[in-house]
Amino acid sequence: MSALKLVSTKTLGREEWLQWRHRGIGSSDAAAAVGKSPYTSPLALWLEKTGRKAPEDLSSKEAVYWGTLLEPLVAQAYGERTGRKVRRVNAILQHPEHPYLLANLDRIIEGGGILEIKTAGFRSQGQWEDGVPEHYRIQVLHQLLVTGKAWAEVAVLIGGQELRTYRIERDTQALEELREAEQAFWRHVIEDTPPEVDGSASCNQALGSLYPRSTATLVDYTESKELSALFRDLVQARHRSKQAAAEEALLEQRMKAALGDAEGALFLQGKVLWKSSQDSRVLDSKRLIEEHPDWVAPYWVTRPGTRRFTVQLNHD
Repeated sequence: MSALKLVSTKTLGREEWLQWRHRGIGSSDAAAAVGKSPYTSPLALWLEKTGRKAPEDLSSKEAVYWGTLLEPLVAQAYGERTGRKVRRVNAILQHPEHPYLLANLDRIIEGGGILEIKTAGFRSQGQWEDGVPEHYRIQVLHQLLVTGKAWAEVAVLIGGQELRTYRIERDTQALEELREAEQAFWRHVIEDTPPEVDGSASCNQALGSLYPRSTATLVDYTESKELSALFRDLVQARHRSKQAAAEEALLEQRMKAALGDAEGALFLQGKVLWKSSQDSRVLDSKRLIEEHPDWVAPYWVTRPGTRRFTVQLNHD
């Protein structure tokens, strides 16, 4: 089995590329589709795939800029160190039996492999100590699923000066589990039904986008056993969270009292720091508005309101 070349990307603009992406799940979408992305929830991805929200333009982000700039250099270094020839694949690839499974590859390794290229800063190098991070592993498995290739290697440049490579072999069971999970997500897209929430910050933002404004309506769920149980669990979870927060605050204050004016302390299990930050200058906007309202008047803007979630208990 080999992938189909859906469309050439040599002259494809960003808007056209995004339109093609809406047709399926790309390799960079795979982890989000199956609930394994640390950045994007299934619900957030669903909003994009159903056209309810435009994908975030990441091109101006520093990490993306440098990753794009360094990609050909990392590919060249990989080829020089391994002796393997690599080449570009200027096309969006499509699974021959499941047309919603798409992939863009960084490089093909002559001899039957895929090369996925990553760059990581020093702060994120710890994520690579035990191998390829899970969301990147799923990305590569998705590429193997689409292309039918037997193996792939991930070349990651750490901190701009250390090149590491990790091999990922084709795993039939893992690929089948991934295909089934992605199929389940794509069913939500086809049927226009949102996937389950997952408690992540991304999911919370997605809910705000899906339901941005409230209506002056109170829904009566007093007869619903399922939703009454959900409300009870929410109240209990909030109570536990408040107790934990109060306990943490007390312990932190005791530690600060023990530190006094020291900036930190060492323990067998680790250390704590309570360091002074540098002084900073800030604009006293409240005073400026009070004393010179005419100066700031042209700069007032109206921002759309947001929905605030609160919980209120009935008291006898």
